[in-house]
Amino acid sequence: MVQEESKAKIDKLIKALEKGFDGEMIVKSLMDLREDALKDEDPLLAKVLRLASEYITEEECFDHTVEKEEDEEGEEFLIEPGTDAENLTYLLHLIRRADNKFNREEIKEMRTFLKLKLY
Repeated sequence: MVQEESKAKIDKLIKALEKGFDGEMIVKSLMDLREDALKDEDPLLAKVLRLASEYITEEECFDHTVEKEEDEEGEEFLIEPGTDAENLTYLLHLIRRADNKFNREEIKEMRTFLKLKLY
């Protein structure tokens, strides 16, 4: 995200996630961040933040990750999802550094997963 204020909001949400997964508070925070993404004119972030908040509202969890590891042959594979808080924290770290092209690719993967699950 471009705005320093947005990055501070992400950091605050990550700290809150360390204490536990409060779906209602998280959804409000994600929608607030979505407004920042709209101001930054970043449709990818706005979409993934909206989809993540919808997913949490419907499923009452965040049980998917796009975090990957490499095996000995250099093949990438998705790691097992962690806790809801860990999975969402990973996505928030990607969003915080969304200017990185590799992060954007993972954000796109998350967007695709969420769209498939929700629609």
